[in-house]
Amino acid sequence: MIKKYHLYQIDSFTKEKFAGNPAGVITNADGLTPDEMQKIARELNNSETAFILSSNNNEYDVHIRFFTPTNEVPICGHATIAAHYVRAIENKLVTSRVYHKTGAGILPVDIVKENDDYKIIMTQGKIEFGSVIDEINIKNLILALNISSKDLLKDYPIQIVSTGHSKVMIGIKNIETLNKMKPNYDALSKLSNDIKCNGYYVFTVNSQDTDILIHGRMFAPAIGINEDPVTGNANGPLGAYLVHHKLVNHNNSSFRFKAKQGEAINRPGIIDVEVKIANKEPVEVKISGNAIIAFKSEITR
Repeated sequence: MIKKYHLYQIDSFTKEKFAGNPAGVITNADGLTPDEMQKIARELNNSETAFILSSNNNEYDVHIRFFTPTNEVPICGHATIAAHYVRAIENKLVTSRVYHKTGAGILPVDIVKENDDYKIIMTQGKIEFGSVIDEINIKNLILALNISSKDLLKDYPIQIVSTGHSKVMIGIKNIETLNKMKPNYDALSKLSNDIKCNGYYVFTVNSQDTDILIHGRMFAPAIGINEDPVTGNANGPLGAYLVHHKLVNHNNSSFRFKAKQGEAINRPGIIDVEVKIANKEPVEVKISGNAIIAFKSEITR
């Protein structure tokens, strides 16, 4: 018997088609094997593709698996936004909270219906502060990014941080350097093996603009993503990092900011980040954004 799988390409963190971060979504993925999911992700060649599977218990509404073109990953910010956006459309959801099972645990997602459209708010996983990169690997990182030590922001430790899928946080001084960067992807991949982290989030702090605090670029060539346009699982942990290292002012309850990413590769998008704070430390991170359907199709099997 032939089964038809509903395939969407969703652009997340934007309301403009072919901007933001594209993610594939299969909304009725029950029956697909992990190998088939991987092949579909490779064929679509987005940084991630999300596969929505039915729940088999009362703890969560859906199970979502995320694949890059080469690997399954525990969770993905923009593909979470994409998956729940299209699921809300298909199911004509009202403003509500749902729970999804991911490789980072069972987490809530808030569906906000507004103006006959949806905004999606993703609560990210446990905040974990990993290793601060040592001097030898910092030298290798600088070489791989094709920048110099003078470009780095002082008092911003180069550190691995995770809210479900770890990234290296790398603060640099100006946006011109950020947008001109031409990394050596092979060198970054080799370094990933040494430091046990696949993603590199290079960011600059824009204190002059009252609307956008962060501009960034994210590279993860070790898992088949040379550059990711707009990355939820980079900007979310960055928010925790900024609070933890006392690099921003906040009200001791929460810290909110907007980040813009994707400008250097002509796929700009904007992420809203909220960090919940207790005892001056980050305890929870949420990211939110809009999305739009670029196209939809079907796969038969």
